[in-house]
Amino acid sequence: MLTLNNIRFEFGGRYLYKDATWQINPGEKIGLIGLNGTGKSTLLRIINGEYALEQGEISKLKNMTIGFLNQDLLSYSSSETILEVAMQAFEDALRLDKEIHELLEKLEHDHSDEVLHALHDKQQAYDMLDGYSLKPKAESLLEGLGFSTTDLNRPLNEFSGGWRMRVMLARMMLQQPDLLMLDEPTNHLDLPSIEWVEQYLQDYKGTVIVVSHDRYFLDKVINKIVEISGQQIRGYTGNYSFYLESKAERDELQKSQFKNQEKYIKEQEKLIDRFRAKASKAKMAQSRIKMLDKIERIEDVDDGNPEINISFQIDKQPGKLISHLHIKKKAYGDLKILENTEVRINRGDKIALIGANGRGKSTVLRMINGSEPYEGKGEMVHNVQAAFYAQHQLEALNLSNDLITELIHFAPEKKEVELRSLLGAFLFSGDDVFKKIRVLSGGEKSRIALAKTILSKANFLILDEPTNHLDMQSVKILIQVLQDYEGSIIIVSHDRYFLSQIANKIWWIENYQIKEYPGNYEEYEYSRKQSLLMSKQEATRSKPEKKGKAEEKAQANPEQEEQKKLKKKLQQRFQNLEANLSRLKAEKSELEKQLSLPAVYGDPSKFQETLKLFNENTEKLKTFESEYEEVFESLAGME
Repeated sequence: MLTLNNIRFEFGGRYLYKDATWQINPGEKIGLIGLNGTGKSTLLRIINGEYALEQGEISKLKNMTIGFLNQDLLSYSSSETILEVAMQAFEDALRLDKEIHELLEKLEHDHSDEVLHALHDKQQAYDMLDGYSLKPKAESLLEGLGFSTTDLNRPLNEFSGGWRMRVMLARMMLQQPDLLMLDEPTNHLDLPSIEWVEQYLQDYKGTVIVVSHDRYFLDKVINKIVEISGQQIRGYTGNYSFYLESKAERDELQKSQFKNQEKYIKEQEKLIDRFRAKASKAKMAQSRIKMLDKIERIEDVDDGNPEINISFQIDKQPGKLISHLHIKKKAYGDLKILENTEVRINRGDKIALIGANGRGKSTVLRMINGSEPYEGKGEMVHNVQAAFYAQHQLEALNLSNDLITELIHFAPEKKEVELRSLLGAFLFSGDDVFKKIRVLSGGEKSRIALAKTILSKANFLILDEPTNHLDMQSVKILIQVLQDYEGSIIIVSHDRYFLSQIANKIWWIENYQIKEYPGNYEEYEYSRKQSLLMSKQEATRSKPEKKGKAEEKAQANPEQEEQKKLKKKLQQRFQNLEANLSRLKAEKSELEKQLSLPAVYGDPSKFQETLKLFNENTEKLKTFESEYEEVFESLAGME
C-alpha cells in the first residue's frame, strides 16, 4: 500500500537513511525501532509528507488516508469540549448533520419537493455514514482512554498536555485511517488505558506503525518489527521478543563470519608480505592484493550498548523498617484519595505502585517522602536516606551549569569518564555534555535529574515515572542499575517490562485502601486474571435457573410471545451476518496477499482490478459490520 524506494535523507550533517527501501503492506502492525537518533520519528514525518526526500521516492495507493499521532500535539489547545474535538474525526458526517438541520429549518416555511428530496438524500447519506451512532462511539472511546463521563463536556484547554494527547489519539482512532502512525503513544497513558489501546489496535483493520519503548505494548500489538540501523531499514516478521531472539542468532552468526574473514585476511596479508620479498613471487603477491581488494568486507556487530560501570553506592545501611504510614484520611476537598489504611516498607522491598491515573499514586509517593500532608502519622526510620525523583521536581538543577559540571559538582569522587558514560546512557553524547541546563527541554532535564539520583548515596529511592523520555537502551541500563541496587525502592511507572524486572511487591489503590501483592508483576497479573475469571464463573453459577418450557409457556403472555419471535428472527439474522463477515474477512485477507505480490503490483491493470475488488470488499464489510453491531446490541437488550 506504500513503498519507500532507495531513499536518502540527511539531517544535522549526517545521513539517517542511505539508499534504503521499505514496503508497507495492508493490515501489518509494525513496531518501528532503532537507537536514539537513528531517525524513527523523522521517518514517520517523511511518510506523512512533512519532510522532503533528498533522493528516492514514496509511492502509495490512491486516496490512502494517514493518521499521525506525534508529541507536537501536546500543545494543541481548543475551547471546544473534548467530545467535540474527538467528533471532528467525522468531518463528512458533521457537515451532513449541519446541512440536515438547515434543511429542517427551511422545511418549516418551504414544503417544496426539491427541499424534501434534498432532505431525504442527506438523511440517507448520513445514515450510510452511521451518523446516529457516532456520538456514542466517541464517548465510549474517550472513556476507554480514562476520561470520566463528566469530563466529556469540559473544554480541551482545561486539561494538561498528556490528557490532550489522549483526546487527539481518540480523534485519530475515530477517523480510522488506512495507515495509523503512533509516536510513543503510551508516554501519557496509565496502565488501564494502555491495555485498552492494546485491545483496540489488535482489532484495528487498517495498517499500524508504532514507535514505542514499551516492550510489552509492542509484543501485544505488533506482528512485524522494522529496525533502522546503519542507515538502512530492515523488516523482521514477529513481535519484539521474537525479534530479539532472532537478532541474537543473526548477530552471533555475523560475529563468527567477521572473525573468520579477519583471520583469512590476516593469513593472506602474511603471505603477501612473504611473496613481496621474492622477485619470483611478486606477481603472485599482486594477484592476492587484488583478490583482497575485491572481497566484500563483513562488518563487526555493533550492538549499540554503551558500557556503564556506575552503580549505586549506599552511604549507610538502614534498619529493617524503612517507612511506616498510618493514614486516617487523605483528600483534596471533596475528592477522597485514601482512608483508614496502613502500609509498611521494609529493607530490601522493591515496590511497584500501579493503577489508573487520578487514583493518588504520586500523592502516596509524596506522603512517603514527607512532602504531602495528610490526616494520620508516618515515620521514616533512623538512618534512612531517601532520594525522590519526579519529573516535575527539577528545582535542584543549577541552570547555569553544563551537564558534565552538574554531575561533577554532585559526585566529585567520580571520574569524568564514568560521568560521561552515565550521560551517554541517558542519551547525552559527544558535545551534548557541554550544553547548559537552561537550554534543555523538560524531558532532557528529567533525564539529568535521574542521572543525579543514580549517583546519590541514598538507601531508599522514591521514583515517579522514571522511564518517561528514555529509549529502550536507556531503560535497559536503568534496569541493570536498579537490579544491582542494595537499597529499597518504591516506583510509579506504566512500563510493565520495567516493573517486571525490578519489583518484588505490587501496591495498588482500591476502595481508598492501599492493597499489596507479595510477588513480582507477572505473578500479580496472573493472580489478577485468575480472580477475574473466578468472579465471572461465580456470577454465572449464581444466576437463577431457567424455568421449564411448559412453565414458561403457561406464564407467557402475547407480548412475550411476540418478543420471542422477534428474538428468533434476530438470532437467525445474527448467524447469517456472522457467516457473511467470516467469508468477507477471508476474501479480504486473500486480496491483501495478492496486492503484496510483485506479479500483481508490478502489473498496473491487474493491480487496479485487484484493488477495485479490495475496495468493494471493504465497503461490504463496513455495511455488514454496522448491521452486525446493531443486531448484537438488540439481542443483548433482550437478555
